[in-house]
Amino acid sequence: MDNPLKIKYPVVIRATSLVGIFSVIIMFLIFPRFLNTIVFDDVDQVIIDSIDIPQTQQIDQAPPPARPSIPVPSDDEDIADDLTIDEMDFDEIDWEAPPPPPSGPKVKFIPYDDPPRAIGGIRPVYPEIAQEAGIEGVVVVQAFIDEKGRVKETIILKGIPNTGLDEAAMEAIRKTRFKPAKQRERPVGVWISIPVNFKLK
Repeated sequence: MDNPLKIKYPVVIRATSLVGIFSVIIMFLIFPRFLNTIVFDDVDQVIIDSIDIPQTQQIDQAPPPARPSIPVPSDDEDIADDLTIDEMDFDEIDWEAPPPPPSGPKVKFIPYDDPPRAIGGIRPVYPEIAQEAGIEGVVVVQAFIDEKGRVKETIILKGIPNTGLDEAAMEAIRKTRFKPAKQRERPVGVWISIPVNFKLK
């Protein structure tokens, strides 16, 4: 027995296609077509003015600098072949050795939290020679202050020689008592630089 679906299938497909085509034709006939022209009544007319733009002035760039000339060997034969350089006697030159490098005081750095402080201040005695000559200045003395606040060693870092000011500054620092430096709340001996100012009244 043949399947009824196989018999009816081509007929149903054809009928459905015809109904769809007719439906599309009826839709085009029923609804009116849109006009291609669109009218804008409320839009203001825009007037565009033409403006003449002046031509910008072109600035001429400076030419690049000329390349340096390359020396070319000369073919001139006027140079004498027997031209020689005078011999030099290096023994006659006075060779002087360069000065030795500056050797400053070699001191050991000891870290500290609180620096030492002078008790009552530093009172240097102004030398009479420097007073009469009107010499003023600052003498920087490097001193080692032990854990009891006593000055053990002094070295001149920056001085004014032959005036008596260096000696007066070192003597004043040696006579001064200090509160010792502290490292973690414990007194330690340290090297410090102390400037001593000499100024005439």
